[in-house]
Amino acid sequence: MEESNLHEIYSDVEKAIDFAFQNKFIMKFYDYLKIKKIKKYEVEEFIDSSVAHELEDVVNELEQYLEGGNDNNHKQLREGYGHIPKPQARKIKNYLHTILEDAWKYNHDKRKGRRKKVSK
Repeated sequence: MEESNLHEIYSDVEKAIDFAFQNKFIMKFYDYLKIKKIKKYEVEEFIDSSVAHELEDVVNELEQYLEGGNDNNHKQLREGYGHIPKPQARKIKNYLHTILEDAWKYNHDKRKGRRKKVSK
């Protein structure tokens, strides 16, 4: 079951990345993890996965594209992302970074000894 959970997470995150580049921001990742009742070790595996690292790379590339510059790296980024207006690129970058932040926050919240406060 866990293995299929991870495959599903990877697949859904990859779809969310594709949709983001179509200007559709469909996933609130923290809520997704909660609804799916993802275990701590599963979210840790996601954080260490190639999908999460790929996500970080895209966020970093978009950040550099938004910064601009005249060196070779920035020229390549302009070729790759030049079709995306900068305000949209900023939105995409922020959204994709939120997916990573949600994974880190969920992992942090799943530490042992963390109990929900019960309101009286």
